[in-house]
Amino acid sequence: MENDKKEYKPDPSLNDRLLKTRTVMISGEINRDRADEFAREMLVLDSESSDPIYVYINSPGGDVDSGFAIYDMIRFVNSPVTVIAMGLVASAAALIYLSVPVERRVAFPDSTFLIHQPLSQLKGVAIDVAIYAEKIEQLRHKLDQVIADAVGKSREEVESNTERDYWMTAEEAKAYGILSRIVQSRSEL
Repeated sequence: MENDKKEYKPDPSLNDRLLKTRTVMISGEINRDRADEFAREMLVLDSESSDPIYVYINSPGGDVDSGFAIYDMIRFVNSPVTVIAMGLVASAAALIYLSVPVERRVAFPDSTFLIHQPLSQLKGVAIDVAIYAEKIEQLRHKLDQVIADAVGKSREEVESNTERDYWMTAEEAKAYGILSRIVQSRSEL
């Protein structure tokens, strides 16, 4: 029996309508194509006006370099950006979520957060694996420092939390310093 699931394909006209409201969605896997699309959307919105931009995130994460590309783009534009967590904000998506000051990080009540050390699929000859392992360790320290700076904790404390998957509800993420407010309606933004 063939797979009956159909892959979700967003309606481009809906995306255009969202952009007119200065709203950008990040959903699904974080990868290079999504990072490139996001950068184009942000640059266009920022060139049109310096009014606020709202970024909604529902993502299991993905490629950390693409996550850093989105993180840097959010910090690059002149328009103030507010990020809104909805559903799952995990891994590289959590990195992106931390790109703005805490007062502009909000979440829906049923959001879930996950922070952890970078994942790897080491392959190759021994020397290449050793080099890659060193780079992954450097990346881990970098990510832990970004989290620590964004939430007001020491890197050592964050490192102990990210040793394994560290799951949080919206309330727990608020207590951890990841977000400032939990909102239930658009008027609360």
